[in-house]
Amino acid sequence: MLELQNITYILPNGSMLLSAANLTLPSRQKIGIVGKNGVGKSTLFRLIAGEITPQEGQIIRTATRVYVVPQHFVQFDQLTVAQALGVDGKISALHAILAGDSDEKHYEVLQDDWTIEEQCAQALARWKLTSEILNVHMHRLSGGEKTKIFLAGIAISEPDLVLLDEPTNHLDQWAREQLYAEVQRSNSCWAIISHDRVLLDKMERIVELEAGTLTNYTGNYTHYRAQRDAQAEILQQNIEQQQKELRKAKLVQRKTLERQQRSDARGQQKQERAGVARIMMNTLRNKAEQSTSKTKEVHADKIDRLQGSLRELRADRVDNSAIKVAFDPANMHTGKLLFEGKQLQVRYNNMPLWAEQGIDLRIVSGDRLHIHGMNGSGKSTLLKLFLGKLEPDSGQVFRAESRILYLDQDYSAINPTESVLEQAQSCNVHGLEEHEVKTLLARHLFHTDDWAKPGSVLSGGECMRLLLCQMAIRQEAPDMLVLDEPTNNLDLFSLEILTNAIRDYQGTLVVVSHDASFVDELGITQTLAL
Repeated sequence: MLELQNITYILPNGSMLLSAANLTLPSRQKIGIVGKNGVGKSTLFRLIAGEITPQEGQIIRTATRVYVVPQHFVQFDQLTVAQALGVDGKISALHAILAGDSDEKHYEVLQDDWTIEEQCAQALARWKLTSEILNVHMHRLSGGEKTKIFLAGIAISEPDLVLLDEPTNHLDQWAREQLYAEVQRSNSCWAIISHDRVLLDKMERIVELEAGTLTNYTGNYTHYRAQRDAQAEILQQNIEQQQKELRKAKLVQRKTLERQQRSDARGQQKQERAGVARIMMNTLRNKAEQSTSKTKEVHADKIDRLQGSLRELRADRVDNSAIKVAFDPANMHTGKLLFEGKQLQVRYNNMPLWAEQGIDLRIVSGDRLHIHGMNGSGKSTLLKLFLGKLEPDSGQVFRAESRILYLDQDYSAINPTESVLEQAQSCNVHGLEEHEVKTLLARHLFHTDDWAKPGSVLSGGECMRLLLCQMAIRQEAPDMLVLDEPTNNLDLFSLEILTNAIRDYQGTLVVVSHDASFVDELGITQTLAL
């Protein structure tokens, strides 16, 4: 249905995102696209959609209608929902015809799509949206509502190929389940960029973008991980074998040269005792030196070949091992009351956010609390109450003094104007030497080229790693971690780093997340459903 052949795409700054890449998107198949942030997954989708063209290669389309659910919607903010979905023209033409305007242009726009309004209403209703939203401007809607609108547009457009870029980022659990069902029900081909492991496990094929190359793995995400782990193990075995052969070759070289030098020395002594003429001795010495030189050359060539082979193997090895973040345990003893709210209530437009009796919540040190609920249920509002950023309209609140690290989905604790190194140094309260700070940055995968980057250009994964690095530089863990959808802007590699860090953290945890796989690994001890 759609095929990419030997596609090369180079950014204006000279960075190569794709190099002779190949990809086939057959009818009806469900395909997951994975890769680290910044490798070019969204650019790949723009190429498939025809928004940009490659410098080399060709894209073969067979009567393919492509529909895109983007990750970001800012380009649609000034449009109404109907305009964003591309149905405003047909709806306007239908209304004009029904009002008695028989101008031919209205019929050309409508294209006999007389049920367009009913189609829109039905598609929106599947996502618990009403047709009135068609006249609302996109900038007035939440991230979850925008995503659901574009997901509803799939049924309206009936495309051959659906491209979805991180579609579950802003969806609550109900909407995620709806999307999972839609994927399996649809007869279209779906290609999905996602870090949602539940969604990726519903794929039939995983395509990994790495170093400009697309690699296909048959099966879902779990099967892909098993294949990647097996490949990594084989590669590591090959590296270890090559290292063993290299050590052996160096040992043989040393022993051979030592043996030859001893032999040459003995030969020279015999010649001197036998009274061999000096000119003959010089000739024999030259031959011995030539023999030694040739032996050195033979062994050096073998060692060079082994070292080159080892370099190639190491280059093939991708460092996907998660950062090992060793937090000190929180100093606070277990069981101390940190927060208590009784009959908490917040009102918007004089309407209560929660049930009339409000919310009761008690958190003591050592708790690991998961707060969940549908979009709009007040999860982020409750966190603001908890953090003291908001006071309730009614109810009682107690907050104990404690050190809290708050991570939201935008990692707003990162200063957008300061460099990576400056933000690391700002946490150096114990007077670490500069080289020690830089060593900690390197351990969190920030190398020399990254140190001058301002916070504004960091990816979600980089922001998360910088915050973890700051905690390591401070050399003290917070009493409490408060997380508000922290996985939304992370790739799978960064997600693994964050998961490991939080799982090993010995302190109080409060997390809001719709990512079931993520939450399952955190050792949650209690849940609150809103």
